[in-house]
Parts: sequence; structure tokens; C-alpha cells
Amino acid sequence: MKIFTQPPDPIGETGETDYINSIGDLEKQVIEATNIRNALEGLQVLENRTPETPGDDEGKVFATLAETERSGVYAGSFNGESAWERHRNGDELVQVIAGATRLSILTDTDRKDLDMSEGMVTIVPKGCWHKFTAPTGVTVMTMTPSPTDHSAAEDPRETE
Repeated sequence: MKIFTQPPDPIGETGETDYINSIGDLEKQVIEATNIRNALEGLQVLENRTPETPGDDEGKVFATLAETERSGVYAGSFNGESAWERHRNGDELVQVIAGATRLSILTDTDRKDLDMSEGMVTIVPKGCWHKFTAPTGVTVMTMTPSPTDHSAAEDPRETE
């Protein structure tokens, strides 16, 4: 295995790229596999979720499957409607594991509604407000960058 101690071909004038600086950096990373079904067992289904649902309730229904330096991978089940949320530091991957949801995404000038069901995946672009509406229930897995902003406004773009 080749370990780069410096960029083999610097990018741009600054050479700003993340590289593994030593074998020690590799040893610090936790490399493991997580069984999603096992992680979801024993978690509550968040029933009748609303934009006003307290964040503490959400913590009881979403499992943390993995973490990276800037994101977490989460899975959980709920029905109802979430608050609007956005992630200023990166895109969010959303995959529907079971059930169905409408994922509404607000861009600067438009609204896109994606009807998603089991096996579907999408990317919510960095900084876009989005929410889930799942009247019959959904189980999702997301890779979500931190931090997350929340809004219960009808259109959070109008409150900025």
C-alpha cells in the first residue's frame, strides 16, 4: 500500500488537499461494518411527527450508524411531517429503506417535490432547505453533514 506523505501532484497553487500523513492517521480511523437492521431494532417509531416535534424525541428514533469528520450516517423510522432543515457545510445523502416519503427541497428560486419509496436515493444540495412528509411511514438512512439548521416556518427562505 502506498501512503502519500505529500501531494503527488498539488491541486492549484495552494495544494490544499487532504492526504494521509502517516500510518498513525490510518490507525485512528474506526473501520467497521454496521448492520442497519440490528441498529434499528429496539428503536421507537416517531409517530405523528410534526415540525414542532422536540429534538429530544428525534434522538430516540434515529440510530447513529457511522461518523466521519464532517458527517454522520443515521437511520430511523417516522410518520408525519418534519420541520424544514438545511445543512450549510455539505450535501446530504437520503436513502429510503422502507415505506415512502415526499422529500420537498427548496432552492433559491424553486421547490422540488420528490416522491421516494423503498430503494430510492437522492442528494439534497448543500444549503437547501428540505423536509419529509410521510403520512404512512418511512424508514430512512441519511449521511448528514453538521450542523443542521431547523425551521418551522411555512417557507424558511422568507425568514432569512
